[in-house]
Amino acid sequence: MDILSIIAAAVMSLSACLSVPAAKAQDSEPAVPAKGCVVIDAISGDVLYAKNESEKLPMASTTKIMSAYIALHQDGLDTPFIVDSEAIKVEGSSMGLREGDRVTLRQLVCGMLLPSGNDAANAAAVRIAGSVPAFVKLMNSYAAEMGLSDTHFVTPSGLDDYTDEHYSTALDMAKLTRESLKLDSFREICGSRTMQLDTGKPNQKRWLSNTNRLLGMCEGCIGVKTGFTDKAGRCLVSACEREGSTLICVTLNDKNDWEDHKALYDRCFGLMRDTELPPELSGYKIDCPDKGAALNAVGESGSIRLPHSAVGRLRRVTLIPPLIYLPVKEGEQVGSTKFYLDGELIASLPIKTAG
Repeated sequence: MDILSIIAAAVMSLSACLSVPAAKAQDSEPAVPAKGCVVIDAISGDVLYAKNESEKLPMASTTKIMSAYIALHQDGLDTPFIVDSEAIKVEGSSMGLREGDRVTLRQLVCGMLLPSGNDAANAAAVRIAGSVPAFVKLMNSYAAEMGLSDTHFVTPSGLDDYTDEHYSTALDMAKLTRESLKLDSFREICGSRTMQLDTGKPNQKRWLSNTNRLLGMCEGCIGVKTGFTDKAGRCLVSACEREGSTLICVTLNDKNDWEDHKALYDRCFGLMRDTELPPELSGYKIDCPDKGAALNAVGESGSIRLPHSAVGRLRRVTLIPPLIYLPVKEGEQVGSTKFYLDGELIASLPIKTAG
């Protein structure tokens, strides 16, 4: 019988046996001049640093994180189409779209996240929803589903000079980015410094350059998005990976954003700790009806880096079959220990047969 078809028995336990060293006292809080700022852990969502993180503020082109997120969830992501000639007539930053250009939604996401193309955001909006207003309605629907209760979109691009109704908070933008980074395609695109696209013109290639200078300034930076308007000031959403941890930093209206993100990462990575992920038991016995005996199995242990505040919310589920039919090779995986944080799977460790 195929071992994968065997119904597994689940055992849930609390995290009393999970351990993590206590966080050490930190130096004085960094002086961040941003009007709104937050740093969160991408795995747990826990806040590591905050300043006015729930204040509603304009967020300029960091808006395009949502536009890109929606576009990357569409069918036909690589299906070519002709851009809407009216949609691309927009002021501000551009990926250089021209009437008659043949593109894909994936290419438009690249145009949004690298050169911050307002034309790319509008072209994607019309392609997906039929019009810019219809797409904005879709953006607000996605925001509601994500629980971004202090966010409201008016444009796909972030242009906000004519409205006071286009706003978000540092915390909401961090939550949005946390969801976006779960998409491999989003991570790959926003972390690219340059990219060459073919938009359908014979013998004509288009080079895109990323406006996010932090990619070359900050150890471990993997993206995400810059923004600027006169009303919003300098806005920056970034993500950084170090020693198995991923942190997300958001600053809204911050004249010193590059250096502030670097300083915040240097401080907040110091709050992350290795957390042990032990199996439920050191050994397991699985009945073998055709052998008249029990098979030995051993669960592997592991670790994950988390903020101290998240450890108490870890839950462990052990999945092993109630019985197994031979032949089974030694060292073959027959079960797993899964670790959940706030209901979301964050780690899975194998349980393997042993001699």
